[in-house]
Amino acid sequence: MVKYTVSAPQADWLRELAAVSDAVRIPPSRAQVARALEQRGLIKRTWRGSLQIASVTADGRYYLKHGKHPRQVQAEKERLEDDSAQAALAPAGGAELVSRLQSASGTITVADPAPRTRGRWRAAYYDALHNGHLPEGHKVRWNGRQRGNCVFTLVNEKVEKAAQPAPVPGIDIPEFLDRPHPLVRATRRAMGSQGTVDTRGRAGAIPLHVSRPLADRALRIMHALLTQAESRSYRAEPQTDLQRGEAVHTLALVIRGRAFPLVLTERTTKVPHEPTPKEIRQKQRDPWIRLPKYDEEFTGRLALGAPGEGRFQHSYTHSDGARWTLESRLGHLLQDLEHLAAEGERRDREQELLEAERRRRWYAAIAQAREQQIDQQRAKVLAEQMSAWNQAAEIRAFCQAARDRAGSAPIPTGEAEWLRWAEAYAAQIDPLHHALVTPPDPPARREVLGELVKADAYAYPWPFDADGRWVLPQEQQTDSNSNS
Repeated sequence: MVKYTVSAPQADWLRELAAVSDAVRIPPSRAQVARALEQRGLIKRTWRGSLQIASVTADGRYYLKHGKHPRQVQAEKERLEDDSAQAALAPAGGAELVSRLQSASGTITVADPAPRTRGRWRAAYYDALHNGHLPEGHKVRWNGRQRGNCVFTLVNEKVEKAAQPAPVPGIDIPEFLDRPHPLVRATRRAMGSQGTVDTRGRAGAIPLHVSRPLADRALRIMHALLTQAESRSYRAEPQTDLQRGEAVHTLALVIRGRAFPLVLTERTTKVPHEPTPKEIRQKQRDPWIRLPKYDEEFTGRLALGAPGEGRFQHSYTHSDGARWTLESRLGHLLQDLEHLAAEGERRDREQELLEAERRRRWYAAIAQAREQQIDQQRAKVLAEQMSAWNQAAEIRAFCQAARDRAGSAPIPTGEAEWLRWAEAYAAQIDPLHHALVTPPDPPARREVLGELVKADAYAYPWPFDADGRWVLPQEQQTDSNSNS
């Protein structure tokens, strides 16, 4: 679909091009703007030597004069010309609209209708709404009342309500702290009584950064949250970590073995810095002093959730809004943490299954490689025995040929002695001269088997002992052998 809209930077550069009679070189900073204008047919790009230049097309000048793309104007004319015919196809009233919706599985989409057509569909909608044409327990939802596509949907209210998630239970906030949570008491002691409340660096305290007027509200919120969390068998744990050699104190809710750090802060906004009398005097003495341009000012809006630098930075933070307070979002915060914990457990189970499968495959491959190593060793011994057997047979044939050559004549003493030695040697190397036994298995060394499977031989504990026996527990041995 062709885009006709033009952004402000694109329109500005199009005016610059139109103000020049000749083609203009496209600077690198304008490459994307030029490409977008060319896609809309408003400019033409060509090459002049090694430089890329652009010139305004007739469509581009039309756009600058009328503020609309000519093809957009033409499409609008065609849409209006077809308005009467399309309006005649609209439902005559609410009963027909409902009938069409039921025949269309509950949804009808009218593609960007012109004004008369949109008006006919609007009239049918209000007729169905106010004159009893809707089935009992149903309603019609209409999107696109003023512009764009009109989408009419017949909704079963009972089914829709059943499909909606259950409301999140709220958490009651006490008006006064008679028996505050132990962490709230420790935080109250760490707050002091003057200035901004900032306990983010205090061990054993809830991390707060709020203005003094909101301190009591912040403590009541944290008391309610911690009390509710502990009633669900969760734990609140102050934690201390080392970051860049410094101790960082945090508070975490532990849910299903997973710790979620929490911090409660008051939102701030930038305001122009008002120099103090002291800063004015310093500036007069030393003009090179640079005063800050802005100050951070508290806004009165609290936010509770993940620390800004944590890996859960945007996962479970809730704050005061235009239509709700942080107190009303505490139930949602706990629900977010529970979902994150459940999702973490699911990922852990998946990783455990993947790791178990990798381990099973590794041990199966090692077991198969061990069988391959033994087969190779036995094949080598068998080949050596066959070679020695053939050699012994050839030696005996050679000795017999030497005796046949002499015939009935006596064999010289030296030759007879040599033939006797040769026949004794043939008997010595002939494997069939002795009982055949299976050769001993070779050592099950990591390097050898790792090379056979082309894998890391140190990935898991080695399953063979020094004598080459499999020493894994029976279940691992069964898993490995079943796949070998």
